This record gives sequence, structure tokens and C-alpha cells, in this order.
Amino acid sequence: MVDCFVTDYQGDSVAVEPINIAAFDLWLKLQSEYLENVCENQGFGRKAGQFFLDYNTEGKLRKVYLVVSEDLNPYSICEKINQLPAGHYHLETDDKDMASAVVRGWGFGQYRFERYLKPKDKAKLVVDTDSFGYELAVVEATYTVRDLINTPADDMGPTELAEFAEEFAEKHDMSFDQLVGDVLLSENFPTIHIVGRASHKAPRLIELNWGDDDSLPLLTLVGKGVCFDTGGNNMKEAQFMRWMKKDMGGGAHVLGLAQLIMSQQLPVRLKVLIPAVENAVSGSAFRQGDVVVSRSGQSIEIGHTDAEGRVILADSLTYACESKPDVLIDFATLTGAARVAMGPTITPVFSNRDAITEAIKQSGVKTCDEMWPMPLPARYKDYLKSTVADINNSASLPQAGCITAGLFLQSFVDEDIDWVHIDTYGWNFGDRTGGTEGGEALGLAAVMDWLVSRYPR
Repeated sequence: MVDCFVTDYQGDSVAVEPINIAAFDLWLKLQSEYLENVCENQGFGRKAGQFFLDYNTEGKLRKVYLVVSEDLNPYSICEKINQLPAGHYHLETDDKDMASAVVRGWGFGQYRFERYLKPKDKAKLVVDTDSFGYELAVVEATYTVRDLINTPADDMGPTELAEFAEEFAEKHDMSFDQLVGDVLLSENFPTIHIVGRASHKAPRLIELNWGDDDSLPLLTLVGKGVCFDTGGNNMKEAQFMRWMKKDMGGGAHVLGLAQLIMSQQLPVRLKVLIPAVENAVSGSAFRQGDVVVSRSGQSIEIGHTDAEGRVILADSLTYACESKPDVLIDFATLTGAARVAMGPTITPVFSNRDAITEAIKQSGVKTCDEMWPMPLPARYKDYLKSTVADINNSASLPQAGCITAGLFLQSFVDEDIDWVHIDTYGWNFGDRTGGTEGGEALGLAAVMDWLVSRYPR
């Protein structure tokens, strides 16, 4: 349970009455003359996210009126929830959908990365886990993703990410294994090794498994775990390297999604794979022009050392396909091109099945976690040709960067497996989290909603 919710509080709490902005005028007509005048004088009710604090004659907070967007977007209230006075609150509404949106928005907006800060008092919402168990699980999984991404690379390198994953596995009754350092070569994961070998923290492939009923479908999640990305020998400029602690955001997302899947007991077996590396610079760093023969047997020319995420995913996806999963989903903070195309909060989704991308798009609309289908035109793969290897990790033209990256990954996925690739940003500038810039779960809620429909309990 995250610290902005309580489930067993017996003391006094302040009522929060959410109001859909589309019905605000009708609501206002039913209120007292005093409340009508206050709303008019303060311009209350004109914008989603506004709140009005109603005090009694003794100056004690009696009630909070909160305006919610017409589509019940939980992110529309994050900033204002973050401004409520510390104390205990409860919801006053019979509208389950409205309440669900407020619970999620309450959690999203109250987040604060406190690993290096002194905790502060928060506005705590009293909730019933029987009524809002799913919403609380989504918020908790979102916090898991945010905390992992926000942790600096020195405290969340490949070693520390593996330690977190091991503790995570123990907590959720999962098996844990990892292949570390030169073992990656003897076990035939050369693409993970070549990218991560320059760091003092050894590269590794982390594997978690949950469920042992072979009659259930296998769901495999693969998350890019570049714990810091200097760009390698093609080093990034400072302005682009500043937040590269977030380049393990794919790994963070698959752990958050796994947490959600297990909390809801979806009828699947679950495999989680995270290739964890640091793209560092040293005498052993890989170079432009190097060629690595991947686990699949395909040779990869390194056209650019800052296109390393797709390289470590190559062997991971090949390995994932060997178990013949029912669905294979990868999350990766893969390309800046995806941000150019979609901006910071709309997440592109690729798949070898058009019906899947459309279904995930609709789940994004439902959860207000926007996803947008992107194509994988086979002719664009020509831009990944190499004269010395089967494929180049860097396209020969700058356009369509997120598409050519997706086509590179598709080269390592079996055609008969339903595959989804999500080029998540893993970051926001405060517009989703209530004003705080930092790590963000983008695509998490939408993909989970789609999985719930694919694997009904």
C-alpha cells in the first residue's frame, strides 16, 4: 500500500465530492445560494482539476469539491490533489467510475521520490480495498516503475537492478536467475555482453518466472535495461545524457506490469527477461564497425554505439521465442524518434498483428494512457542493410527512426508468435504527475487493460 492511501483508518476524515465538469452546471443549480456565489466569484467549475475547500463556521475544513474531466481522466486532477492540505479524506460519490478515476489520480498526483529526501505529510485517502483493489494495484505498480527509473545509475546499475529483481521475485513467489559477465558468452548471449562489457558493473540477463501450470498460456515480457547510456564511443552530448538513468525504463515497466499481472492473478504463466547493462566507455567498449553474431545466428554490424538498446534486445527476444510464448511483449526506451513523432505522453505501439495494436489503442483510450499504432513496412528494412553483416543496428537515413528500430527487433522474433513492441518514454515533464518531472509509467495501464481482456479470469 502506497503512503497516500489508508484502509483501516477509524478517525475523522474530510469528504471529497468529485463533480464531472460536463454535469457541473446541473450540479450547481442544486446547491445553496452561498455555494453558487462562491463558485461564481472564484471561477470554480470552469476547468478540470479545480478544487474548492469548504470550511465550517469554526474554520475547520468540512468538505472538498473536486472537478473531474468529462472523460474521467485521472491525470487531470494530479496537480490539484498534490496541493491538498495534509490529513485524511474520503470519497463522497455513488459513481463508481468517478471514484475509480479519483483514486487513481490521487495516487498518481501524490507520488514523490523520497529515497534521498525527508518524507513529508500527505493528503491520505481512506479507501476500501474490496471496491478499489485494482486501482490501488495500478497505482502501486506505477510507483514501482517511477521509483526504479528515478533512482540514479550509481544506485541502480546492472548489479543493483538484479538485486531488486531478486527481492521482487522472492516477494511474489517467482523463480530468479541471472547470467552474468562472461557467462553470457558461454551461454550464447553475445549481444548483451558486447554492449555491457565496458562497465565495471558486469552485464547480465535477468530472468524471472511465475506459475507452473503448463496448461496456461505463456506470457513473456522483455524490458530494455540500459541502466545508464553514455552513447558509448559515439558519446551523447551532455543535454541528451542528463537523464539517461531512465534508459532502463523498459526493465522498470516489465517489472511493474508483472506486479500488476500477479496481483490480479491473470490465468497465465509469466516469464520476465531484462538484459541489464551500462553502455559505458572504456578500453573494452564496443566500437562502430564491430560485428557481433547474435544468438539467432544473424550477424549485426554496429553502425552506431548509441543504438545499443536494440542490440541487447536481439538476443533477449531470440531467447524469449525459444519458449514459444502465446504473447511476447517488449518495453524499451528505444528511440528519440518516437518522441519526435508522438511527444512525451503518447506512446507508440508496434506489433506483427494489426488487431493487437488497435485493441491496445482502445485500451489506451479507456485508461487515459494514450497509445498509438505504428506501422512496420517491410520495405523500410532496406535502410538496415549492411555490406559486412546480415543487418545494421543503425539505419542509413534519419527519418522513421522508431519504425526502423522496430523492424530491427522484428528480425529476431518468430513470425508465428504474437509480438508487441512498445517504445515508451519512461519520463514526463510534470504534466502527468502533478508538476513533478521524473520517471513515469507510459503504456503500463493500457497494456494491462488489454491483457485483462485477452486473459479473462
